[in-house]
Amino acid sequence: MNNILNTQIASGVTIGDLLTVQFLASVLGNVLVAILIVVAAFAVSGWVRRRIIAVAARYKRIDDTLFAFLGNLARYAILTFAAVFVLNRFGVQTASLVAIIGAAGLAIGLALQGTLSNIAAGVMMIVFRPFKVGDFVTVSGHSGTVKDISIVMTELATVGNVQIIIPNGDVWGSAITNYSAYPLRNAEWIFGVGYGADLARAEQIIRDTILSDPRAHASPDPFVQVRNLGDSSVDFTVRVWCDRSDYFQFHADMTRAVKQAFDAGGIDIPFPTRTIVQADTGSDDPVSEGARSGDGAAQTASA
Repeated sequence: MNNILNTQIASGVTIGDLLTVQFLASVLGNVLVAILIVVAAFAVSGWVRRRIIAVAARYKRIDDTLFAFLGNLARYAILTFAAVFVLNRFGVQTASLVAIIGAAGLAIGLALQGTLSNIAAGVMMIVFRPFKVGDFVTVSGHSGTVKDISIVMTELATVGNVQIIIPNGDVWGSAITNYSAYPLRNAEWIFGVGYGADLARAEQIIRDTILSDPRAHASPDPFVQVRNLGDSSVDFTVRVWCDRSDYFQFHADMTRAVKQAFDAGGIDIPFPTRTIVQADTGSDDPVSEGARSGDGAAQTASA
């Protein structure tokens, strides 16, 4: 037994030296301190995370996603510092550990370049907030309502309620069209009337029909003007402001209402027509005349 206790481990330290009361008390003390640090770190990090998230819940105009990300970031930062304190308590040289972690991080970073670019783009999106959950957007060639913005990807739901998952790198690297960014939208129509129509009356019908709807805003001033002389119609361009939430139904309802108002007011809406003129060649060949007559009848019927 004495031989075992006198066995040297390193630098003249024997097993007997490690089993002294002072050494065991020191180890036990370090273990208890480490446990206290870990428990305190989890408690404090959880409390800090909840406090940060509560800020977003208190103010409705603040994006929840941003503060959820900041809360998790603060939590992991506190846990990381706690781990460093625990290692120092047991005499571990953290400088060398940091170097090892840095080398491993570099290797992992090179292997996960695409994922890391998505994470970087996700951080930029959360900080600058080009859109938020619930907005209707067009990003990377896809349109839909934003359902979720995570650190790696963005989830959209199309008008047909189809899920689309887009990596954040593609979202941040492309043009973003946010239809929900502003409270008002400018609804636009193009109405064509015949060249023989009374333009003043047609304009008045358009104004009365659209502005009589309670969803139309009288201010800013509506725009109703002739903007184009088409091949078969005189085209009115109409722009009227409405609430963002009313836009799609308002646009569809007014298209139908103006058509019905034109019908009731005797304003014709033309459609493309074609006039075919048969040239007379003056030939006396009865076969040719018959062929030409047949062609003319066929063309007239076609017209």
